[in-house]
Amino acid sequence: MADWIDISQPLTNDMAHFPGDTPFSFKLTYTKEQTGSVNIGQMTASLHNGTHIDAPYHYDSNGKTVDQLDLDRYIGKTAVLDVSQTDTITAAVLSELEWEQTERVLIRTSLPNDPARFPETMPFLDPDVAPYLQERGVKLLGVDMPSVDAADSKDLATHHALYKHGINILENLMLDHVEPDVYQLIALPLAIHGADGSPVRAVLRPLTDEEGS
Repeated sequence: MADWIDISQPLTNDMAHFPGDTPFSFKLTYTKEQTGSVNIGQMTASLHNGTHIDAPYHYDSNGKTVDQLDLDRYIGKTAVLDVSQTDTITAAVLSELEWEQTERVLIRTSLPNDPARFPETMPFLDPDVAPYLQERGVKLLGVDMPSVDAADSKDLATHHALYKHGINILENLMLDHVEPDVYQLIALPLAIHGADGSPVRAVLRPLTDEEGS
């Protein structure tokens, strides 16, 4: 069986974070020398550091929290699409690509994967992708950008369009080393009660001939 491909940003103390949000920090609270038996670490982080999912509660106070989400959305057959030829990603752009019908789609944009740098600008993901993806049966959209909207957006038009069309959101993937194809995805959120988002360890595995048929 093929090896799993890690498409997560490593959580490190020097990683970039959303402007104004809580940075990631890890340190040892107690060392093995201090306790006589174990090292014990602690972390401080925004739930939107690194590779993460957005729960609807993130942008809708009446939306579902992380612990209420359908986990099936984050496991299963997934198409990886390359749209790096443009900085404006629309339904028309996606419709020009040939890809197998799947409930999960990850898009590789023109934004280089660089966890140490928060991008000044990001490719534009048009809200019109939401109804198009819904028509294709998609229930999860993943992107290799910190957000499906611009960092300074207040109306979060693409977040809300995806939400309206029943599509969950996975952000800050590392896809530069992944070829467009169909894969098995696992990107499970943590069971954080009442949370608006969660870090995930996202991985892909190429499908076997039997799985791909």
